Amino acid sequence: MNARAMSPVLVGRSAELGRLRGALAAAPGAVLVGGDAGLGKTRLIREFAKDAEARVLVGGCLELGSDGLPFAPFTTVLRGLVRDIGIDGVAGLVPRGDTGALARLLPEFGEPESDTASGEERARLFEVVLTLLERLAERGPFVLVIEDAHWADRSTRDLLAFLIRNLGTAPLLIVMTYRSDELHRTHPLRPLLAGLERLERVRRVEIGRLPRADVEALVTQLLGQTPPPGLVERIEARSEGNPLFIETLLDDDGTLACELPESLRDLLLAGVQRLPEETQDVLRDASGGSTRIEHALLAAVSGLDDAALTRVLRPAVAANVLVVDGDGYAFRHALIREAVHDDLLPGEYTRLHTRYAEALEKDPGLVSAGRLWVELSYHWMQAHDSTWALVASWRAAGEARKAVAYAERLAMLERVLQLWDKVPDAAEHIGVDHVTVMEEAAAAADAAGEYDRGVKLVTAALKEVEAADGERDTARWAMLLELRGRMLYHLARPGFVEDLRAAVEALPADPPTILRARALSTLGNYVRITISMEEAREAALESLAIARALGDPIAEAEALITLFCAHIDYEDEGRLTEVGETAERSRNHRVLLRYYVIKSHFLEGAGRHEEAAAVAERGTKLAREYGVARTQGTFLSINQAEPLVSLGRWDEAMAVMNHALEQDPAITTRTSLLVLSGWVALVRGDLATARAQLARSREILRLKLNWLKTQDYFSTLWLEASIASAEGRPETALDALRLVLDKGGMPDDARYAWPALIVGAAACTELGDAAADRLRRFEERAAGLEASGPLQHAHCLTFAAELARARGTLDRAAWEEAAAEWEALANPYYRARALTRAAEAALAEGDHDAAADALQTAAELADRLGAAPLAGQIADLLRRTRMPRRTDASAPLGLTPREYEVLRLVADGRSNRDIAEALFISVKTASVHVSNILGKLDVTSRGEAAATAHRLALFAAPKVDA
Repeated sequence: MNARAMSPVLVGRSAELGRLRGALAAAPGAVLVGGDAGLGKTRLIREFAKDAEARVLVGGCLELGSDGLPFAPFTTVLRGLVRDIGIDGVAGLVPRGDTGALARLLPEFGEPESDTASGEERARLFEVVLTLLERLAERGPFVLVIEDAHWADRSTRDLLAFLIRNLGTAPLLIVMTYRSDELHRTHPLRPLLAGLERLERVRRVEIGRLPRADVEALVTQLLGQTPPPGLVERIEARSEGNPLFIETLLDDDGTLACELPESLRDLLLAGVQRLPEETQDVLRDASGGSTRIEHALLAAVSGLDDAALTRVLRPAVAANVLVVDGDGYAFRHALIREAVHDDLLPGEYTRLHTRYAEALEKDPGLVSAGRLWVELSYHWMQAHDSTWALVASWRAAGEARKAVAYAERLAMLERVLQLWDKVPDAAEHIGVDHVTVMEEAAAAADAAGEYDRGVKLVTAALKEVEAADGERDTARWAMLLELRGRMLYHLARPGFVEDLRAAVEALPADPPTILRARALSTLGNYVRITISMEEAREAALESLAIARALGDPIAEAEALITLFCAHIDYEDEGRLTEVGETAERSRNHRVLLRYYVIKSHFLEGAGRHEEAAAVAERGTKLAREYGVARTQGTFLSINQAEPLVSLGRWDEAMAVMNHALEQDPAITTRTSLLVLSGWVALVRGDLATARAQLARSREILRLKLNWLKTQDYFSTLWLEASIASAEGRPETALDALRLVLDKGGMPDDARYAWPALIVGAAACTELGDAAADRLRRFEERAAGLEASGPLQHAHCLTFAAELARARGTLDRAAWEEAAAEWEALANPYYRARALTRAAEAALAEGDHDAAADALQTAAELADRLGAAPLAGQIADLLRRTRMPRRTDASAPLGLTPREYEVLRLVADGRSNRDIAEALFISVKTASVHVSNILGKLDVTSRGEAAATAHRLALFAAPKVDA
């Protein structure tokens, strides 16, 4: 008998449905909906979509997506949007009507602007999709649903991560469903889920099995009457609360359709086997496709005309084995398709996929243009036709390049390599040799960030080039070495410099070539990491000479940037001006963004924090405009956050850094973000977070082995020593700084060594005479440093004052001079710390009035910053002066200015999330401020705090005379 249809009422999912509705009300945000197969994720989404006061678009991932079909669900969503509002309607929602990027998803938007795929084009596509969704949401709440993410291709996962991590303020909700039971230990969706779960606006909903009461309710709904005695118990025992199993087990007459099979496959096939034989035959045909199959394609594969196909499928639709889905059909559950497909005999399996491939070759219009070659690759592979599988895979790789789908292109190219030895004359079939395929695969791996695989591929290609008969292709060999060197650099593995040196040596200096100029520039840029500064300068100078001789402004700008970075004088801005002029002349956005990086780095190193933050912010905006916000834009986030930290605008800095870290930056650029955010946590008194960030940074450095980049190593050691000092472990702090003492002469040595030396001198103070020898080493290291620019001069003054303190002298004048220097640089934290030391010296001299004045100013600065440990130290010293703390007149009731602003928003009835968004702080920080306010006002709730503010008319609008 036929299995029962799906219940018209959703049963037992009120909590999950409520969470989805709550997420929509709180949008923007995302919900990750997981659950084992058959538990009702799709049913839940349908119910949510039916009553949601929002526009809902749904796209599903295809089972063959992991084999290379990029962005499948987004193509479905975009096609549905075009049906709703038309091509012009979509064009009106993207920046400047720029639909060129969308052509990579849907042929209706024309041909992609180029056949080649680049990081910029991929990032541009991501930014256009984000803008499109946000502008749809600006018209009213909008929900994007991506179903079956466990089948998502790499590009779909990357785009999903980008969208969720870059949600703005529009009411956009992204819902992603996946099968929990599919997520084996190495499943590629696991790391994505783990990363997304850490985001503040992401919720996870796990669907479980139905309890007995809900099983009874579902059975009642399906039967349309009260179930007979014992049926619910038997159904519950056999289904274990899985709604799909319940629906499959329950037959028309109110009895169990069959005994519970030994396996899920048998259970799922039981419903299919009750259908007419001709219907089962067509279902077997349909199983060769994906979960969803177009009517026309199924007709072509089955050989039935439209009328006959409709007649034969009607029983399957009535039995809810198939559901009508637009102009095609979908198995009610993917497991049913899998069971039918797995039940095919070997000969049937091969013949079925051959028919699919032949039907698609005869009529490519049976699937969308973007799917054709991936589908053919899949079907010829399943049909064991290696020749046509190889050809289709090569063509699919080309289509993936147009779609900027690097991981999928890599998968297709690796399939070509897998099939190569099985196909006689493979090179003739695709028009390129084996080495070229490996080169293309290695380049795709580089672009996809699959550096391990890329290194293996390029190494194999190098061996083939070296073993080739006749004269070695030197240019090809050098290009491969440069590619491997770049990837080894991104992996922070040894050997990258050796590869780059070999590439340069292989390319003749005469006649000069742009290829040699490029290799030299890359070598010069990366060799700095190994402290070979002279080699870096020589390589950059030769690259510069070639670039100028051949008139290549891009190579010229790259060489000038490398030369500038080889030695930065923070008192000489002239060379930077030359770099900027050349970068502008190159009209190359990658070069321009590198210029923004070094300019903001220079300005921050010179103590010009406001300018540095502004330049870096302009750079990040430019990166977004160029579509590379996730790459060069993320790197610029470091240079934007650092000056904000210096200026004491810590909430803004943390927002920048959190956003950058959420985008999972490369290992070679992540350390600075971790150290900066860890230091802010430390000076705010959040030791747990500081330790966690330090541990992550230390792990990265451990993986980097011999990576001696000053900014990474010295800053991490500085944070480690700072944390140890804060925990009262001065000996550990000094141990952490040994490398700073031993490794002098590295790029930007003074800039990153001075802060570490100051911490070391302070630790020596705690240890007294026991640290005399180490104190001398710190003094000797400092004597060898150049104080370039006002920022390093301020550090130099601070170190001198700490050095005197370690030797038992509280030099009040030295600390006051340092405080004045930090004030001139607009650095409130270091100023407050220097003032505190100056107050200690004044107290030692008996000058309580001067101490009190310094401490009052320091207290105001520490409060404004939220620097709890320093504020506590200052409070202790104030108690010694026996003077009350002064409060800021602009913030009554003992509140800090920030708390006063938070109270204003509380009085307006704003939630912590609203407050966080309004003040650009985290929800956790907003909650801390609210708790502080409740304590200072001596009230127990937000309502009482708001009532107090209204009673005192703290925020009343001033009266205006008529």
